[in-house]
Amino acid sequence: MQLFESIYNAVIRFSRRNDAPYYLSLLSFVESFILPFPPPDVMLAPMSLAQPARALRFATLTLVFSVLGGLVGYLIGAFLFDLAEPLIAEWGYQSRFRTVTGWFGQWGFWAVLVAGFSPVPYKIFTIAAGVLNLAIIPFLLASILGRGARFFLVAWCLARFGPAIESRLVRYIEIIGWAIVVALLLAIAVYYV
Repeated sequence: MQLFESIYNAVIRFSRRNDAPYYLSLLSFVESFILPFPPPDVMLAPMSLAQPARALRFATLTLVFSVLGGLVGYLIGAFLFDLAEPLIAEWGYQSRFRTVTGWFGQWGFWAVLVAGFSPVPYKIFTIAAGVLNLAIIPFLLASILGRGARFFLVAWCLARFGPAIESRLVRYIEIIGWAIVVALLLAIAVYYV
């Protein structure tokens, strides 16, 4: 059974659809403030691989809508945190939120910049920035720089090197897929035991 190869092929087919950029924009927007939601890289990467000539356009869409969503997250933190706080706790982000607010107190602008590039959920930073009333212009600038660096790097790497490694990726996709599943199950077991 070729489970992961089938999934991979379906994702690549979807990435070539004319409406895929709209879904990428929507995902980029809501991921910046809704918990839990996957990062836009899950669409940006296959879209950049499937259509390398349009990869930088996809990165631009991802950046613009991610920063707009980040602004919504900032506003939620600034004006609606009482409504958002129970969801942060319910979805298990409370300790991360406390850590992030500590980072803001110490590094402010730089915390947002690093968060935009890192795998730490950006939504936590956007909401925390609003809660702590980080100045809006530095928040937006740090978001543009951090998120832009991440999304353009992903798009460029896949557009540039993706076609060359795709045949090898497809050849080993089942092994890679099952290895990730096993690693995830082991991580869950270690975390809960």
